Amino acid sequence: MKGGAIVSCEEPGALPNASVKTPSLAAALLHWLKVWSRGVTAIVEMEVRKIMHDPTEILTRGLQPIFWLLIFGQAFGRVRAFPTGDIPYQVFITPGILAQSMMFISIFFGISIIWERDLGLLQKLLVLPLPRSVFVVGKSLSAGFRSLTQVAMVMLLAIVIGIPLRLGFLSLIGVVLSIVAGAMFFSSFSMVMACLLKTRERFMGFGQLFTMPFFFTSNALYPISIMPAWLQSLARINPLTYVVDLLRGLLVGTQVDLIHASIILIVDVVIITIVASFLYPRAIQ
Repeated sequence: MKGGAIVSCEEPGALPNASVKTPSLAAALLHWLKVWSRGVTAIVEMEVRKIMHDPTEILTRGLQPIFWLLIFGQAFGRVRAFPTGDIPYQVFITPGILAQSMMFISIFFGISIIWERDLGLLQKLLVLPLPRSVFVVGKSLSAGFRSLTQVAMVMLLAIVIGIPLRLGFLSLIGVVLSIVAGAMFFSSFSMVMACLLKTRERFMGFGQLFTMPFFFTSNALYPISIMPAWLQSLARINPLTYVVDLLRGLLVGTQVDLIHASIILIVDVVIITIVASFLYPRAIQ
C-alpha cells in the first residue's frame, strides 16, 4: 500500500486477471474457417480469371466429347454391341461422355503447379500464412468450374440432337455436384502427380498413362456386368464409375444407389485432397 492506494504486486508470470477473456475454441475454429474460405475463394477467383482471359481452351477441349457422342454413340448404337436393356445406347453413353469430358479436363490440371513453380509464383504462394489445403481445394474447385462449362456444351448438344434426359431442377443440382466432386478428385490426383514428378514432360507422360485406364475401366462406355471378373474389380474401385453412376441415375433414371455412390465419391475426394495437401510443398523441393 502506498499513499492509501493498493499497488498490485502480481508477478510477471502470474495468471492473467479472470476478467480478461480468452477466445473460445468455437470462436477460434470460426476464425480459421473464415480465413480458410477466403483463401479458397481467392484461389478460385484467380483460376477463373485465367479462363476468362483465354476461353479457347474450353472450346477446343469440348470438341472431343462431342465427337464421342455423335460418332461413337451413333455407330455403336446401330451395332447394338452392348446390352443396355430398353435404354438406347446413345442415351446410355451420354452420362459417360459427360464424365469423360470432366476427367480429361481435370486430370491435366496439375500442370499449372509446374508452370507456377517455374514462374516463381508457387514459391510466393507457399510463404503465405494459409493451410496448404486452401491451394488444393481452391484449384480443384476451379477445375470443377471448368468442367461444368464443358459439360454444359455436351448437354446442350444432347438436347439439340434429341437425346431424352431428365432435366428437372433437382437432377441438374445433382449433376452439378457430381461433376464438381469428380473434378475435385481427378484434379487433386493430378496435383499429386505434379508434386511427385516435378517436370512437364514426366507429368504429360504419366497423365496420358492414367487417362485411358481410368476411362476404360469404368462403366462410361459399357455396363459393368459384361466385364470379366478382374475388370469388374477395377471398375468398382474406380472413382469415375461412381461419377457415371450418379449422372446416369440422375439424367437417365437407371436404378442406382445414389447415396452409396455419393458416399464413396466423397470419401475418395477427402482422401486425395489430404494427400495432395500434404505433398503440395514438395513441388518446389
